[in-house]
Amino acid sequence: MKKKLVIMVLGGVMVCSLMLAGCGGQGEAPATTESTVQTEAPAATDGSAEDAGAAAESVAEETVSDQEAADNVAALIDAIYVQERTENTDEQCAQAKAAWDALTDAQKELVEGENADPDYFGRDTGDASKDDPRNQDGIGEKEILVVSFGTSFNDSRVADIRGIEDAIQEANPDWSVRRAFTAQIIINHVQARDNEFIDNMDQALERAVKNGVKNLVVQPTHLMHGAEYDEIVEALEAYRDQFETVTVAEPLLGEVGTDATAINGDKEAVAKEMTSEALKDAGYDTLDAGTEGLEAAKADGVAFVFLGHGTFHTAKVSYSQMQTQMDRLGFDNVFIGTVEGDPEETACEEVMNAIAEAGYQKVILRPLMVVAGDHANNDMAGEEEDSWRSIFKASDKFESVEAQITGMGSIPSIQQIYAQHTRDALDLAALADLAGAGGGQTQNLQDGVYSADFKTDSSMFRVNEACDGKGMLTVKNGEMVIHISLGSKKIVNLYPGLAADAQKDGAALLEPTEDTVTYSDGMTEEVYGFDVPVPALDTAFDLALIGTKGKWYDHKVSVSGAESADGGAQTAKTDVLEDGSYSVEIAFEGGSGKAQILSPVTVNVTGGNATATARWNSPNYDYMLVDGKKYLPVNKEGDSVFEIPVLCFDKPMQVVGDTVAMSKPHEVTYEITFRSETIKKQ
Repeated sequence: MKKKLVIMVLGGVMVCSLMLAGCGGQGEAPATTESTVQTEAPAATDGSAEDAGAAAESVAEETVSDQEAADNVAALIDAIYVQERTENTDEQCAQAKAAWDALTDAQKELVEGENADPDYFGRDTGDASKDDPRNQDGIGEKEILVVSFGTSFNDSRVADIRGIEDAIQEANPDWSVRRAFTAQIIINHVQARDNEFIDNMDQALERAVKNGVKNLVVQPTHLMHGAEYDEIVEALEAYRDQFETVTVAEPLLGEVGTDATAINGDKEAVAKEMTSEALKDAGYDTLDAGTEGLEAAKADGVAFVFLGHGTFHTAKVSYSQMQTQMDRLGFDNVFIGTVEGDPEETACEEVMNAIAEAGYQKVILRPLMVVAGDHANNDMAGEEEDSWRSIFKASDKFESVEAQITGMGSIPSIQQIYAQHTRDALDLAALADLAGAGGGQTQNLQDGVYSADFKTDSSMFRVNEACDGKGMLTVKNGEMVIHISLGSKKIVNLYPGLAADAQKDGAALLEPTEDTVTYSDGMTEEVYGFDVPVPALDTAFDLALIGTKGKWYDHKVSVSGAESADGGAQTAKTDVLEDGSYSVEIAFEGGSGKAQILSPVTVNVTGGNATATARWNSPNYDYMLVDGKKYLPVNKEGDSVFEIPVLCFDKPMQVVGDTVAMSKPHEVTYEITFRSETIKKQ
């Protein structure tokens, strides 16, 4: 409306000017600003007021015509700016592009609708021809479907999304990698603007069925188990019986965990790789060379802000966990923020104040996003006053505010994390061991209650995220039953066996219990739980399910990693080891890699309890945390030495070491694995 008004006013100015000329004004006519509309308007023939009025009227008519043409394009863009695909979508995309191409440059500037603007078709985001939509047929029987939210930024799509897809394809040459986007709005945008056709979830799954795919692995490129991940799992449910096996791999940050302190190997790896890349792009040494680059950035007063999308989903705790991970790694000049949603401590004002209070004068913003798309280019680094960069600058709290616009998907080491998640999914029971497997070694457990891992062949059937993948295992008189709480009330019955047998008369179906789960943010939810008989540990067994739609599905599950309910690990090795001293080699991971516990360690066994003498290659550790309990050094001089309990063998045991080597003490998380095959009596 503003543009129309301005042009009409210009028309009025022209009328006045011509009328003055008709009245015999002397000398040259006043200079006027030229426009496309003015040069195309009919010229006055005799200087009369009537002719001037006619000229102005003609200008107004052509202006309306320009606006009508622009409004038509805006309406066509708004029609495809939707999340639902219809039978008319392809035609609408073609119509919108054809109408845009028919506009003059001046008309294109007038395009404005509910969502439409000149940038929809006019913004240069790179060369779409460098992308591969991976929508080809000829898939074969084994497919890895890489599912992304998507982006209309061509260069980012090639670098970030295709980068991940290419890495997964290279790691799995015997599988066909295909693509699906979950954002139909983006699919339509790319199709209309660049004539690139990308499948949505339904199209990709229909393509897989048509091509005779038997084994399907879905690898989301999403950051966490959030709303988008849940939608992927839900969409797969309708196609579950079309494939022999369906497996959903982990998102980038792995399992969510129960609270803000719950971190894992994926989060640690991502934290290190992100920080290392940010240091490199800022001109500092990467973490490959140790922490010198990070310390140099601190000395220069530089703080890094890794900015995520944000979410109101319960998975929002993942952002708090990433901040916990940064803190435990000693990266105290790295801050986690979110564009929208919770948690509150990641909001712009909170992060900005935290950086200022910590004394940092320079800020570097970088996306904690797989793709450097709209959020990274506009919400983080845009010129608008509500972007993070603009807000930080306007605060006058910092000497400089810069942005590194690079998606995580373009980082080779991040691509390899996705590739590893895909490999893990390929190793799941549905595609390997669990498909007809049996005879795994069992663990002799005494009567009692244990916490145990409950694994399935599909993310469509999993333990509630609040339970961290675990159930409560009860052992009595040699029989085992595990209670599991699921993610919702959509699964109404289970059956220990095959789906075909579950439908027979007299089949003993497992009935649900009503469980209340509590998420990390304090929210509670009513879900269904089940008591499942466990024939053996570490062995796959059949467990069929039926959902609210009334269809039975076959699944394979297994139970493993039993730990006593009071937190102590059940360790078969210490049960059989005689009292005495043993030498045991360890695998050690975590931290920057410079400090570590020396291998082998001495393990003393007394009455079935094992204690390890852990000697660091550094004198700078003042305490350790194991299973929540603090342990102090047993020596006062030389490298730090601790006596800590051995909770388990052949399984990573998480410990925390507090180091005073930096400017202030930092708790750093490590993993120790005591390797049972290396046990030697001393």
